[in-house]
Order: sequence, then structure tokens, then C-alpha cells
Amino acid sequence: MKEYVGTWRITEMEEWDKQYIDMEIKAYIQIDKKGYGSFQFAVVSGSINGEMDEFGGEKRFAFTREENEEYDQVSGSGWLKLVKKNELIGRIKFHSGDSSLFKARRKRAS
Repeated sequence: MKEYVGTWRITEMEEWDKQYIDMEIKAYIQIDKKGYGSFQFAVVSGSINGEMDEFGGEKRFAFTREENEEYDQVSGSGWLKLVKKNELIGRIKFHSGDSSLFKARRKRAS
């Protein structure tokens, strides 16, 4: 799981354009060494809780999430999979709603 720890800059989402996902701040997902974290894109922000799992013979970080979307409490799930050392792809799903693939790059420490 340590390869997922850190802050990742969401660079692209399947369902929404870059201007929208960076509406309030630069979109990100952050994960700590215990599998907890946070994320924000557009007006959607929230917390995640995840763990490593295996799907289709590949390891990935799977998570559940809770967030506020324009002041409404919503939940969902998602997953992340490394494609290169500092790049990942993932999917974020809203319970009974939208689902979007996304790409992210590890944010360098300042």
C-alpha cells in the first residue's frame, strides 16, 4: 500500500472537463499510510477509507468514501491502480449516481 501514500493531482476525468474539476482548487486525492485520506474535485470534497485488494488478477487500492456535494451528504466507492511509479488511474463512483474514470500524477513535495 505504501506506493499509494501521498498526494496525487487529478489531471483528467472521463466525465468532466479540466476547468470544471479545478473549479475551486486543483483537484487531488490524498492517502495516508493507514488507508485514510481526502479528495476534492469541482464542488465535491470528502474523505476516503481504503485497503489493498485484488481484482482480475491485479492489485489495486479500493476505497469507500463520504463527501459533501454542494452541501448534500453523499457516499460511494472507488479504486486506484498504479500504471507507472508516479501515475495512476482510478474510478470514483457516486452511490446511485455518476461514475468517472480519472488519471492522477503524484504531487511533488514542496
